[in-house]
Amino acid sequence: MSNTPNSGDLSISTTDRLSSMAHDTLDRVTPKANRAEHEVRDAATKTTDGIKQLQQQAVDAAEEGLRQTRSYIANNPLTTAGIAFAVGVLLSALIRR
Repeated sequence: MSNTPNSGDLSISTTDRLSSMAHDTLDRVTPKANRAEHEVRDAATKTTDGIKQLQQQAVDAAEEGLRQTRSYIANNPLTTAGIAFAVGVLLSALIRR
């Protein structure tokens, strides 16, 4: 063991200085990190809202397409049956290959 008179004081002052530097760094970085977090959350919210809007547009388009298809089938049953038969023949021919 060393009996150097100031060895304990040196380690305490070094520890205190490092602790103080760490606190100062955190004090400087914290507001920037908070702003960055806020910006990321805002961007995520906007993206989520945009995705929900696109999803609703896709659902609306699909429902409209289904409505138009059902209307065509109801107004043209024989044509629809002919188309269904032709598609079945084509699929059958493709599957046999």
